[in-house]
Amino acid sequence: MDLSVNRLSFLDWNPLSLTLEGGEVVCLMGESGSGKSLLLRAIADLVISEGEIALSGQRRETFEPTEWRRRVGYLPAEILWWEESVGAHFLATPTGDALRKVNLPATVNDWSPSRLSMGERQRLGILRMLDREPEVLLLDEPTSNLDDKSASVVENTILKYVEERSTPALWVTHSETQARRVGTRILEMKAKALTEREAKTGP
Repeated sequence: MDLSVNRLSFLDWNPLSLTLEGGEVVCLMGESGSGKSLLLRAIADLVISEGEIALSGQRRETFEPTEWRRRVGYLPAEILWWEESVGAHFLATPTGDALRKVNLPATVNDWSPSRLSMGERQRLGILRMLDREPEVLLLDEPTSNLDDKSASVVENTILKYVEERSTPALWVTHSETQARRVGTRILEMKAKALTEREAKTGP
């Protein structure tokens, strides 16, 4: 599975092009307000844009919008919750084992979302996205509200999913260290354009 973006334009940004190969994690860096989140939202078809986006050669406009958003999983920086319980947000209620792997108690399914901390929301949001078995991951700072231990758990969860399913991922981060640790390539958003910074040279 691969994702190709050709001359994608939104608002007054320069046309952007990139390709994500199956199993590749591309980290996207840049200053706050540089357009990183906008790019993810444009690919996810959540903001008006022009250009060509294709999933393994099949253009976005041939999909129903709901089907595109299922296949192209988008994790926003701020996770929204609308049901009365956590478990009601999932297609398949997370098992106790799955929850323990991200350092959450099995009882969290019964909690009200209002009880969740920011870090708990973030970890559950990742499980909720993966629950829908997306074929592409668009991740907007997925570990920003987590301590080092929880961030490591989340990184491993995402990377395992990417490896097992050969899923391409576009991962926004402000951490150079994280980008070098998890990324196959690093792109930078600057002056409303994308540039490739460097390829990963080691494990």
